[in-house]
Amino acid sequence: MANAYKYSAIQGTASTGTYATLYTTPASTEAVISTILVCNTAGTSATIRIGLDATAGTPDAANGEFLVYDATVAANDTLTLTLGVVLDASKYIRVSSSATTVNFSAFLTEIT
Repeated sequence: MANAYKYSAIQGTASTGTYATLYTTPASTEAVISTILVCNTAGTSATIRIGLDATAGTPDAANGEFLVYDATVAANDTLTLTLGVVLDASKYIRVSSSATTVNFSAFLTEIT
């Protein structure tokens, strides 16, 4: 088994009801998400959501797919989440925010 250390980033969305894909596990690969950073570059607070999903859709609260739901990131602040979450092949980390001034970054290891 080979390990590859990776970084993935995406700009936040303008609405917590709109999701973007932060990371997709490639086929025949598992991934360990060690850390997710959420940086709010604005002078006002922002609301964020982070979820896991089997599709590039909306994470489902009824299935326990949310890691973070409607958390507030203060103005000009960074939230650090140390996770150790394992994803199977073809799984997604989906993110949303109340402002496009939020940046999401994931630090992970892919195992093939």
